[in-house]
Amino acid sequence: MIMSEELENEEQYVEVLWEDGTTVKCEIYDVIDFEEKTYALLFPLDGDENDEEEELIVMEYVEEGEEGYFQNIEDENEFNRVCEYIQSLDDEEEEEE
Repeated sequence: MIMSEELENEEQYVEVLWEDGTTVKCEIYDVIDFEEKTYALLFPLDGDENDEEEELIVMEYVEEGEEGYFQNIEDENEFNRVCEYIQSLDDEEEEEE
């Protein structure tokens, strides 16, 4: 769920509110369309910058009327398909370089 969204230097940031009440500020890394849905890849900014493993959060983007919000992908099979698709996009990018 988005708490706020702001534009800073043309980069978009959101604050994600987790079920336990904690919030994490994230940069919207990418937005993709897959199987007639829209998904966002969010990069947490609150983590350790020296951490060598970059962790992306994948969430579904839902629009209701003129409002939009992020939600968790509850279906494990759907989540796995989305992750495989994202990985295939990364593989294609690497092949092009």
